[in-house]
This record gives sequence, C-alpha cells and structure tokens, in this order.
Amino acid sequence: MGVGFHTDALAPRGLSLRLASIIAEALADESARQDSANTFQFAFTHSVIRGRLPRSDRAASVLFERAFASRQKIVLLLIMTKADIATVLTDIGTLLELKGENPFKIRAYQAGARVLESLPEEELTQRVAAGTLGEVKGLGEALVQKITELSQTDRLEFYEKLKASIPPGLVEMLGIPGVGPKKVKALHEQLGIDSIAALQQACLAGNVATLAGFGEKTQDKILEGIRNREAYSKRHLWLEAWEVAEPILAGLRKLPEVAQAEACGSLRRKMETVGDLDFLVATNTPGPVIEWFVKHPSVKEVTAQGETKVSIRTEDGIQADLRLVPPEQFVFALHHFTGSKDHNVQMRHRALQRGLSMSEWGLVPAEGEGTAKEKAEKLGPPHDITTEAQLFQKLGLAYIPPELREGLGEIEIAESGTLPRLLEVEDIRGVFHNHTTESDGHNTLTEMTGAAQALGLAYLGIADHSKSSVQARGLDEARLLKQVKEIRALNESGAFHTHVFSGIECDILPDGQLDFADEVLAQLDYVVVSVHSVFKQSRDDMTQRIIRALENPHVTMLGHLTGRLLLEREGYGVDTEKIIDAAIANRVILELNANPYRLDLDWRHWRQAAAKGLLCSINPDAHRMAQLEFFKIGVGIARKGWLTKEQVVTTYTLEQMKQYLAAKRR
Repeated sequence: MGVGFHTDALAPRGLSLRLASIIAEALADESARQDSANTFQFAFTHSVIRGRLPRSDRAASVLFERAFASRQKIVLLLIMTKADIATVLTDIGTLLELKGENPFKIRAYQAGARVLESLPEEELTQRVAAGTLGEVKGLGEALVQKITELSQTDRLEFYEKLKASIPPGLVEMLGIPGVGPKKVKALHEQLGIDSIAALQQACLAGNVATLAGFGEKTQDKILEGIRNREAYSKRHLWLEAWEVAEPILAGLRKLPEVAQAEACGSLRRKMETVGDLDFLVATNTPGPVIEWFVKHPSVKEVTAQGETKVSIRTEDGIQADLRLVPPEQFVFALHHFTGSKDHNVQMRHRALQRGLSMSEWGLVPAEGEGTAKEKAEKLGPPHDITTEAQLFQKLGLAYIPPELREGLGEIEIAESGTLPRLLEVEDIRGVFHNHTTESDGHNTLTEMTGAAQALGLAYLGIADHSKSSVQARGLDEARLLKQVKEIRALNESGAFHTHVFSGIECDILPDGQLDFADEVLAQLDYVVVSVHSVFKQSRDDMTQRIIRALENPHVTMLGHLTGRLLLEREGYGVDTEKIIDAAIANRVILELNANPYRLDLDWRHWRQAAAKGLLCSINPDAHRMAQLEFFKIGVGIARKGWLTKEQVVTTYTLEQMKQYLAAKRR
C-alpha cells in the first residue's frame, strides 16, 4: 500500500506504520485534507507498513518534517503495489508450509507470487479494476479473490488469521541459515521447540541430531548460525545504518541553532558494517538541539543525557550518540570522531613531531601546562583552520577523504601529494549483473530498463540465473535465448534511451565447468560467472574451480568472489590473490558486488589488485527496480579501496562499452 505525498521539491521515500500513524493523526482535521493545493503523493509499500522494512521510514520523516514546517497541506492516498501483494502471497506459502498444509496449495501461492511479479504494474491495476485478473494464466479463482481484496482494502483476513495461528518464534527461526519451513515444523512437532533460545538448548543437548533428516552436521550448522546471529547482532549493514542516520542528520541541519552537523565514525568512512551512530553538531545553544534529538520519532529510549552529549537507542536497536561542540571546535571533533583509531594515532604522532598536540579539542602547542582542552580554551579558536582540508594542510598533508582514513599508508601518500582522484557516483554510466522475473527478480525486463533510465544510466546489463540455480528459477538454454531475442527487440524498439546488454549469471559447477556450453554463451553480450553451490570445498579446490572457469574465453566478469553474506555467513575459503592474478591473465573483470549484504570483493583487496591492472565493475546485483541504486553504495566501497574512474569499467560510455564487449567476444 502507499500513503502518498507529492511535491516536485521532495523525493519519494519509504514510510513505516509508526510514522504513518503520526501523519494520520496530524491529518485528522478534515479541512487539512480538503486543501490540495500543495498535495504530494508517493508510494510506500505494504511490507514497510507491516514492519518488514522498519529502517526505510527514517528518510521519509525528513519529507514530512519539511512539509509540516512549511504548512503544506497533505492528502492521503492508498496505493498497493504488485510487489507488496506478491510478498503477502509468498508469506502465505511459507506459513502454510509451517502448518504442514497440502504441498500443491503451498506451490499455488508461491507460483501466484511469481506470476504477479511478471505483470506490469499498470496491467495489474487495470485488471483488478476491470475484473479480468482471472484471465491471467496461473491465477486461479482463490488467488484472484485474495489479490483483489489486498489491492482494494490493504488487508486480507485469511492472511491475518493465518499469522495469528502460528507462534512468532517459529517464523523467527526461519532466519537461521539452513532452517527452512519443513525443519521448523519438525522441530516444533517432535521437540516442542518454539523459539531460537529453545532451539539452541536442544542443539547443545544433542537432541536435534537425533531427529530424522537432521544429524550432527545439521545440528552443528544450526548452532553456528545461532552463534553468528548473536555475534552479528551488534553491527548493522551500512545501508541500514544510513537509512536511520540520514533523516536525523537532515533534521539536525535544519535546526536554526545548528551551524554544522555531520555523521561520523564508520558510517562516514563507508565501512561495510556499522556499530553505533555518531552525530556531531556545532552549536552555541545545545539545549533546543538536545530536546529535538531525544523526541525524534526514531528514538525508542534515551540511555544517557548530559549538557554536551546524549545517547539514545533507536526503534531499530541501533545505539546513537549526539555530541555538541562550539563551532570553533567542530573541525577538530569531526576529524577525531570520524576516525579510524589507527589513522588518529598516526595523525597525533605527526602533530607531536611538529611540536603540536592534536585532539578533539583542537591543535595546540604540545609543551606547556594544562590539558589540550584547557590550552584550546585559553588560546581561543585558530583563525586559519575552519575546514578539514585546512587541518590536513596545517600538518603538511593533502586532504584525505574519510573513506581512506584507516591507517593504511594514506598519511604518507598525502604527504607526497600523490593521493588519487577517487571514483565519484557521477562517473558511473551503467550497471551490469541485474535480475528480472525470468529468474528470481521481482520486476520485468521492461520495468528494470525503465528504472535504469530514470536513474540516468546509459546501459543496463541483464544477468538472470542459469539452470543449475534451481532455487532461483534459473534459465535453461531455450529460455535464455528467448530472453536474448526480447532484449534485442526492446533495444530496436527505441522505447528507452537506456541500452540493454544481454547476459547470464552462469553457475560455476563444482569441477569448474560452466552451466552452459560455449555455443550458447557466444550468443550473449557478456557473461558473469559465480559460485552458488558446494561452498565446503577445500581452499585449493575452490581456487582451482574458479580459475578453471575464468579460463573460458566467453567469461566477461567474475561475480561475488568469496560468496560472503555480511552479518550472515563468512565467505568460502579461496586464495584471493591467485584468483586476481588469473582474472588479469585471462582479461576477466572482477565484480564489486554492491548489494549491501555482499560488498564483495572486500575493499581491502582492491588497492593492490587495481595496481596490478585488474579492472572492476560495480554491479548492483539488483533483484528489483529500487536495488539498481545499490551501485552508489558500491562507489563508496570502491573509494575505500582507492579506486579511480579509470579502474572501473562501468564508467565507460555506451559506445566504449560496446567496443570493449565486442573486442572481448572476438
């Protein structure tokens, strides 16, 4: 469903049930709804409202704060998208499987979700209105009734009753790798397990291993998944942290008492995961700022509050600190709280070599009585240091971007004046490795192309899964070649300015062979090869498996080299350096998978790899339209890996890319 608000000045963002209720209360006055002179409309999905995407409402709060501040009138509109309805149908299938329902009934809901995703949004809306949804192949009478009810009312009584009939702990157990609905059902019925805590106890007692279909290996894997869940719970994906931080930061910057505001720490340095959030504000009147901060809609509890620092915990469970400093101290505190620790230690040492003491309080003489804070207060603000660039210059350094501040040689290179010009978001011209509803994507080829064009991208590379990825509805030879024809027809139609390249994400089989024969791969514009199975091979075997795949002349790119899923599973064992050398030797591009769960290859490898001559492609691995923008996160990781525009192939113009791919195929 969408509650929407519409203005040319504000971009669409997601909204949660909590924020929606706040808005609804504010709009209770009928007169406010009737004045639509400044109406704005945007959709937020049913999945957000139901709490599946709780973090996405933070950016939306900025939009509404602006609207209320300017006294704009708002009109509520209800819109439910096909993706929202498909999510409900998929959930129903999962819940029915937990209850042990008829497999045919379960598959009907899962198939119905896929059919729905393959429909253009406009067609679904038109068919629901016209009552012709039943004409769509694969949608029976029961599914048509439920889809129509969801589309028109945003509720499905059957779904609500089904959810209420299942203990919530069973659904939570599905989040453990390797524990699917059938296993959860068995654990619940045979051992009475209804929570992750109970599951852990049963595993430690050895009871799970005794069940048919489990065994000791499965029991050990479940325990490992639970341990990882506990270890990872203290950190958050960069994107999740940013979606919480962005509206808070925007709100702080709007306050009249605030001269400057920034988010610091690992978020600013673009680390792949983030622990706590650190906000820094320059102000001479901290009181009103603190009051605004502790009352922000995202705050669940205030854990500490003083005159210059406040700590809160958000609804998403993220700890956040707000520090308030005088404007003259801001630049020093910004550098200090951005970090990293190693970078700061090296900077302080450099300052000491010049007779200076560097801290969050300022840059003051090292000698003399008093603390750094006392010296800074006594000497007053330095008139020649008001920006970080001036701070670095004072110590004989070129400006070091936050992404590089890890204590990995950036200071020495900044001293020599040879820091590279890092890649910028604006440098990206196109993206590869994107999925459609032909495999496990959620949008059609046409919808993905339209979304790419809306982002201003010159080209889009489609790469659905190959046949061995059965779990992702991988394409066989016939379906793949049919898609190639559809892509060519779409390009020839001139319907979009964005050019579409035909490709495949081809499975690397356990022996290093590819999922398709060479004569099939030769008909594609490009080929991404990836490992999707048999992760437990030895390090040497996995390395040789991937190298053999790279030696195939039809391979263009290697996808997500280590197979890691951040905060969920570690990557498989592989000799990264040997893979890099093999990629260079075979003129294969290495993907920087920009999906926030992957960000693979890790930024720590890119500097050395690019210096050897390895080319990078920043690929969003998008499975729905909105995920195409993941490439922007990839740019942050690329910058962290010291990459420049020249080292990233997706900065090529369309003509340059056509020439490159054509030369690769020869």
